[in-house]
Amino acid sequence: MIQVDELRFRYAGTSDDVLRSLSFSIADGSVFGFLGPSGAGKSTTQRILTGVLDGWKGSVSVDGRPLAELGADYRARIGVSFEFPNVYTRLTARENLAFFSALHRGETRDPLELLGLVGLADVADQRAGTFSKGMRMRLNLARAFLNRPSLLFLDEPTSGLDPSSARFVKDLVRSAAADGAAVFVTTHDMATATEVCDEVAFLLDGRLAGIGTPRDLMVAHGRRTVRVGHREDNGALAVEEFGLDGLGQHQRFLELVDGGHIETIHTTEATLEDVFLSVTGRQLT
Repeated sequence: MIQVDELRFRYAGTSDDVLRSLSFSIADGSVFGFLGPSGAGKSTTQRILTGVLDGWKGSVSVDGRPLAELGADYRARIGVSFEFPNVYTRLTARENLAFFSALHRGETRDPLELLGLVGLADVADQRAGTFSKGMRMRLNLARAFLNRPSLLFLDEPTSGLDPSSARFVKDLVRSAAADGAAVFVTTHDMATATEVCDEVAFLLDGRLAGIGTPRDLMVAHGRRTVRVGHREDNGALAVEEFGLDGLGQHQRFLELVDGGHIETIHTTEATLEDVFLSVTGRQLT
């Protein structure tokens, strides 16, 4: 769906590139996560891919056609949700979606259906000005789905949301990919990326520091060991670590299993945040 090669960009009046030779691709029916701290260049990349920013260098194509040649037809097939919700506060949720629906030339989805998908059907006729941030974020997300987009660009979609609202968003993102859309997600939330992304790229200071599936990256940067939590004879909790290779023949591990005192067993798989630190040498914050 989207192919990016050697993408570079510099804001007017500055001496350094914000994006430095980025190359990646996003397939149909997949969620691609652009991960990194604030100021890394995530939102700048998104603005380029959505046609908001000009003056970039390199190659960007969508379905084999150069982005620079795409016009209104391209904008009609994308959906965008920014980090900060921008809704009309004096309109109801239903009126907000009806208004934006009228701006599209083609067929759009029923506003009430979309409000149901994001858990806002029961407040469809309530003014958006009375909504919490999480509710406004979900309304913003619903708007991005109005035109049944084949490409979705979501900027920090779970930022500041409570667990319930974040779950609505994650489920909707996965549902969009299952329906065949290509989804581009920018975030610094590694837990969200682990859950929803098929592939992730680490962006640091405008450069790609690593790319791959969350699972492959976590396995590659984790340790092949198992931590076993068990109770000692005096009732104290103890934790011991064993290598995965030959675990079934490890005498001490077998003793713990036979003793029946094991309470927990965990692999020492790395998190995406661990991977980010490993490949960049810097904390996510």
